[in-house]
Amino acid sequence: MNPNIPSRVKLVDVGPRDGLQNEKQPVPAAVKIELVHRLQQASLKEIEVTSYVSPKWVPQMADNHEVMQGITRVPGVRYSVLTPNLKGWEAAVLDKPDEIVVFGAASEAFSQKNINCSIAESIERFAPVVEAARAAGVYVRGAMSCTVGCPYEGEIAPERVEYLAGLMKGIGVQHIGVADTIGVGTPRKVQRAIEATLKHYDLNDVSGHFHDTYGQALANTLAALELGVWQFDTSVAGLGGCPYAKGATGNVATEDVVYMLHGMGIETGIDLDQLIDAGAYISDFLGRKPQSRVAVAVLTKRKG
Repeated sequence: MNPNIPSRVKLVDVGPRDGLQNEKQPVPAAVKIELVHRLQQASLKEIEVTSYVSPKWVPQMADNHEVMQGITRVPGVRYSVLTPNLKGWEAAVLDKPDEIVVFGAASEAFSQKNINCSIAESIERFAPVVEAARAAGVYVRGAMSCTVGCPYEGEIAPERVEYLAGLMKGIGVQHIGVADTIGVGTPRKVQRAIEATLKHYDLNDVSGHFHDTYGQALANTLAALELGVWQFDTSVAGLGGCPYAKGATGNVATEDVVYMLHGMGIETGIDLDQLIDAGAYISDFLGRKPQSRVAVAVLTKRKG
């Protein structure tokens, strides 16, 4: 086995936020709270709960305060939230998150279309948010979207990723996620994006965030593991569509990643059976099968 491959991996389940934000049907706060509780029961220690973004843009996250206040917090679990601007941070801080997430794109075109400003401008916008959070003792994670491909620009050069990682480091972002937002990446491309990021960040402060649009997410996870990356964002039941690839699955399913890691003898601390139950719970509410191959296989087997 590759000596770089870690013996333990930390997974951040982004299902309640990144997963549900794309859902067309409203998901009540009580269901979101129950999903977080079920993820906790499955021994997940990192959960991305909600987003403090204008309800005009993301109506699904309008209940952020209700959800954060409704969760029964478990010691040892870290609750993170997305804060796109200072107004978002000011709302979020009242709900005492352990961590906030800011995001930037490695693609200029994506940045313009997604948040109507250049990459450099987006970072300037986040600087006061990062400063305020760190002053309040709240950990700051950054997410870099479109690190290997963009729906508007096509392939993204590793130099663009290095540029964005440098800007994030410059404003005080403590941890950085390398995201393949539209799921077009393949293992070598993903490794190049991670290698570019490592020019600014320590290996212990880098995570992978892979979408499965083209069925490459597990292969890309393995490619990241081979570089020693030991932290990943995943989404229970594979929640989360990709708005640029109609009908495609979104984030890699937490269940599939856990199954692969456990099969490789890598510890996660997560109870796969309870995780599958959590995924089945939210999938039943949404009226569809989980987008996790492992969950579908196990649930079919359980029926016997």
